[in-house]
Amino acid sequence: MTTKKKTIKRIGVITSGGDAGGLNAVIKGVGREAFAQGLKAFIIPNGYAGLYNLVNMEKIAELDADRVSRITASVAGSEAGHSRVKVSKIDDPEAYKRIRDGLAKFEIDALVISGGDDTGSVVVDLSRQGFPCIHAPKTMDLDLQTYSVGGDSAVNRISTMVRDLKTTAMSHNRILIVEVFGRYVGHTALLGGVGAEADCILIPEIPVDFDVVYENIKQTYFGRIERSDVKAGAYMMVVAEGICDANGQMIYDESVAPDAFGHKKLGGAGRYVKKQIENRLKSDPEVRKFMEGVGMYVPGIYEIPEVREIVPSHLVRSGETSAYDVNFGYRAGAAAVLLLLRGESGKTVVKVEGRRIHIMPTEKAILRREVNLDEVCLFESLGTCFGRDPELFDCEILEERRAGV
Repeated sequence: MTTKKKTIKRIGVITSGGDAGGLNAVIKGVGREAFAQGLKAFIIPNGYAGLYNLVNMEKIAELDADRVSRITASVAGSEAGHSRVKVSKIDDPEAYKRIRDGLAKFEIDALVISGGDDTGSVVVDLSRQGFPCIHAPKTMDLDLQTYSVGGDSAVNRISTMVRDLKTTAMSHNRILIVEVFGRYVGHTALLGGVGAEADCILIPEIPVDFDVVYENIKQTYFGRIERSDVKAGAYMMVVAEGICDANGQMIYDESVAPDAFGHKKLGGAGRYVKKQIENRLKSDPEVRKFMEGVGMYVPGIYEIPEVREIVPSHLVRSGETSAYDVNFGYRAGAAAVLLLLRGESGKTVVKVEGRRIHIMPTEKAILRREVNLDEVCLFESLGTCFGRDPELFDCEILEERRAGV
């Protein structure tokens, strides 16, 4: 929506939801663009929890030249901090008034808020409540309609980790399963897995047929070791946390209560896959023949190949930010300031192209975007297993009319 244009002098910056690479670039982009426009920008700490408690704070950090210079854009995480809070579910009928009073206390005229779909849903809510705010998209899951800061960094982290883990898997002839974030979509698992040349990638969009996975293991892994002059080989799997079995049932950690947005705790996908593979290895009479043939079989000790699961968890979010995410973060933060000055609210920054800022209503931007399974068909034709019978990559040829797209 475009609000009635008001004078913007002071802007608050919020990062919310999960942390990710590129958020510090968003913060610096806001701070530097605000300075360029003669405005002041401030950090509202700890996400929406901080916004709710702003009224009780004695002071907040100003993004002046000194403070901005002490933020490293290429480091993941966020100087502004995070929380998972849905404002409309706060057990306080005066929550919105409290937020309004807090903003008034520090004379904050508008907000730049960076986060994913849950954060974006609160942006929509706040905008409808009359709070001018712009959404800088952030999620390592890449499940928004727009590109989101943090996605490229996560993909590169996954790819690097899986490639690195292959060395230890090779040393022990292991089948190695790496479980990664992604919630209900498989974008980061797919892109990171392909980048690491994983043998099998399992994503939520494709219910897993473990018989197909097992046959691929026998064909790829067994053959790889049998052909090796030192009888060595590994089988690398990347598994998204939100995968479903053949019946479409998603794997949850039932011991953990849902979060503030009603999401169940995902986890255990790697462990589940490990069990499925081990059960098939133990019941397959051909496995002993293979183990004996390559010199791996030891009665009572080493009767099937070793299957291990690795959960890098928050390591995927941490460390360094990719150059792409630094670039996108700077642009998104600066664009958000310019949009607020033009009276926009409840909008998501899509991209900055030349002198054009592309935007989308936040309520549309946060709709879930799943993996295009036509892309999967291409990688299936290259030999990657996705837990289903491969589908033909029947392509269409299009000629671009404009260079540089």
